[in-house]
Amino acid sequence: MRRPAALGLVGVGVFFLALVPLLRFYVQDQVVAVPRNFYQATRLEARDASYFDTAELEMRTDVTLSARSTVLGDVRPVGGADVVVWDASTAVYDDDRDRQLEALDYRIAVNRRTSELVSCCGAHVAGDMGVRFAGYGLVLPPADVRKRDYQVFDVITRRPWPARFGGEERVQGLRTYRFVQEVGLTKVGELKALPGRFLGLGPRSGNVDVDRYYAARNTVWVDPRTGTPVKHEQVVQTTVRMPDGRGGLTASAARLVTVPADQKRLVARADRNALVIAAVRTYVPVGALSAGLLLVLTGGVVGLVGERTARRVRDT
Repeated sequence: MRRPAALGLVGVGVFFLALVPLLRFYVQDQVVAVPRNFYQATRLEARDASYFDTAELEMRTDVTLSARSTVLGDVRPVGGADVVVWDASTAVYDDDRDRQLEALDYRIAVNRRTSELVSCCGAHVAGDMGVRFAGYGLVLPPADVRKRDYQVFDVITRRPWPARFGGEERVQGLRTYRFVQEVGLTKVGELKALPGRFLGLGPRSGNVDVDRYYAARNTVWVDPRTGTPVKHEQVVQTTVRMPDGRGGLTASAARLVTVPADQKRLVARADRNALVIAAVRTYVPVGALSAGLLLVLTGGVVGLVGERTARRVRDT
């Protein structure tokens, strides 16, 4: 009876040992990657903000603005096995007047292993498919965030800017890495027929065409275990001036921060994902290796004892 038992133990042990490379080279690559099936909705809020109301031709001050963003993964394998595609949109609202001020839709393609952006699969910003995507987008490297600078793509200016490591900080109890990105003053559009008096050009200046400029200081707090941002702060300012540089107006100024409820939800998601990653990378492989070695060793001992017992029986 001991020989079949020994063979059974050895067989189960070998099975567990065979799981180790499977977990390492296949399962881990599937889990520690940017997900294809993904949905996220977040809200950033700015109090004491200001903006120029182009509809009413009036500067609004001390208003509450919100930026409501959604990200939805395209579950179709449009980019192949190593690329995922996410569709995203952001709309800015004047919450005091329940009015949408602006909106931006974009589509990004992401390398599943590195989370770097790639230009393919219909990626665009506001329908412009000629944008050259580079750097990182909505997430940093999965399970491999380091204390260094990253090039992070900014959809407003349609180019990457360096996000510099700024230290460690706790967000809702979670230890995060803080990265700060300075987006330099960049022309992002034009406005037609704006009354020149608002630019300081005098009451008889009439309507003028102006260029719109954008600058921001973006801070993101990232879970280093997963590469997932759990909090954003965006200090943004838009200005307008004539193409020849005359006149000027601060069209909007706001400090947008992820609302606490969404911070808690993102931290909870990061904790769940980190547990899965740790299980696949450490807990399960180590457990399988330990169990496999123990079962093989036990099976060998049982078989050896059984062989010796059988030998004594034959000798008597």
